[in-house]
Amino acid sequence: MNSGIQTLPKEVVNLIAAGEVIDSLAAVVRELVENSLDAGATRIVVSVWSEQWQVRVADNGTGMNLTDLQKAAYPHSTSKINLIDDLYKITSLGFRGEALHSMATVAELEILSRLAGTVEGWRVEYNSQGKPTHIEAAAMAIGTVVTVSNLFGAWPVRRQGLPSPAKQLRAVQSTIQQITLCHPHITWQVQQNGRLWFAISPGATAQQIIPQIIRQVRHTDLQQLTLEVPTPEQGEQGNSSTARSKIQLVLGLPDRCYRRRADWVRVAMNGRLVRAPELEHTMIEAMAKTLPRDRYPICFLHLQICPSQINWNRHPTKAEVYLHSLSYWQEQVKSAIEQILRLNPDNLPEAVHSQRIEKLLKVSETKGGYNLSRSIQSTASADENVNQTSEPGLIELRAIAQVHNMYILAEHPKGMWLIEQHIAHERVLYEQLCDHWQLVPLEVPVILNHLRVAQLEQMQRLGLDVEPFGEQMWALRNAPALLASRDDCKEALLELSLGGDLQTAQVATACRSAIRNGTPLSLPEMQTLLDQWQVTRNPRTCPHGRPIYLSLEESALARFFRRHWVIGKSHGI
Repeated sequence: MNSGIQTLPKEVVNLIAAGEVIDSLAAVVRELVENSLDAGATRIVVSVWSEQWQVRVADNGTGMNLTDLQKAAYPHSTSKINLIDDLYKITSLGFRGEALHSMATVAELEILSRLAGTVEGWRVEYNSQGKPTHIEAAAMAIGTVVTVSNLFGAWPVRRQGLPSPAKQLRAVQSTIQQITLCHPHITWQVQQNGRLWFAISPGATAQQIIPQIIRQVRHTDLQQLTLEVPTPEQGEQGNSSTARSKIQLVLGLPDRCYRRRADWVRVAMNGRLVRAPELEHTMIEAMAKTLPRDRYPICFLHLQICPSQINWNRHPTKAEVYLHSLSYWQEQVKSAIEQILRLNPDNLPEAVHSQRIEKLLKVSETKGGYNLSRSIQSTASADENVNQTSEPGLIELRAIAQVHNMYILAEHPKGMWLIEQHIAHERVLYEQLCDHWQLVPLEVPVILNHLRVAQLEQMQRLGLDVEPFGEQMWALRNAPALLASRDDCKEALLELSLGGDLQTAQVATACRSAIRNGTPLSLPEMQTLLDQWQVTRNPRTCPHGRPIYLSLEESALARFFRRHWVIGKSHGI
């Protein structure tokens, strides 16, 4: 065997390079659809024949003239960049000029296209070098139709190494859905073996798209926020230039939806879904202690920022990028999530909790009254308290009753809310502890017995002052401020010794210190709790992920009591 180094033939080089760019049916779909989007298409039809290894993508974009069609499949031919500097300010989805040539190398390529403003289209077939072999006029609408057939037909070993057709179809579906999130204005029709597979209707933002992809999620389970922020000067995170960037965030509200895996924590930049582990971790951390254990948020972040902030040359498929001023963008994302989780009139849709409302009202219809714990007295002092504590942008919540010494019934301009007092107070205390975790000395030390080594190490990690006090006995000389004055301080400290980080200890302390269900509250006490709870950073759920409130909207009540009926007609008049 000859072991000398040799230069590979050009056709082998092209085949290897093509295999890097086009490695599956999903890659073909991705590259063709990105070309359609760059051409300004608003309607895209994707057809897949997996058994025949064929893909067709048709769009209503601007199309190409015959001159461009003849050069379209040449290697590194593109209309999107010209100079080296263009690589650092890329605004299109495609830019390398590799895709069509790679498809011609590993498959049979045909393109039909008609340029806007012309009266006829053209059909062109290409050989494996990307050169036209057949050209003819074609009658068609404005736009482009690209057909890739017999993918890897001359490379059967490559086919054997690919996943099964079913898995490839799932990858195609996933690819289209990812692109749809970034371009919600597109109408999609996807066919499999000549029959409709699925369709996606256009929307203003990804908030309208996600429910079409995740069927169990409703439009009202999501909240959308768009912010304009300064663009930092590259390399100087503290200084901002005059350029503005846009943050678009769609968040699944934690009291309504979440996932078992972090498969819907996604990031897009300038119209392309990318892997951004640092930003994904930031979003998960920002939603921590708002969801149940081992559950993850639905969160889609789209950054539309100056191209100079992004380096796309990290991965051949542009799936991963380098982001300049990373810590700046992490802070902006955390701030946006905090803003979207707050309670204010702008982010409370009128149809919220509609299914839960209907179930609750049907039960109440059959079982009778609510059994209030006390008579309701509207006092001047309570009304004054509401007026004094309400802040601009907040919901006007007025406590009017306590239900079963467990729920606070509050009135607001669009209906009523039921708030569970214990977990609302738990949220308040938890955020106070996060902001001011304070350990205070104990007048009388707490004595604990038979502690394991792991428990001692845990208390030391939390900053608790523990020292031996005899055989198998230890004295704790300080405690969290909220626990120090409680009768069950010993039990609480023992609970903290069982494990977890500081955040877990703060959750446990808040839970133990919060008002217990079954505790009677006066109207001023209820109002004070409502005011404190409403201004927390994450008021929708407690630190364990339980929903804090149930909204009974006026529109839902009107439908239940049929107030939209015409009285005369309802009496048969």
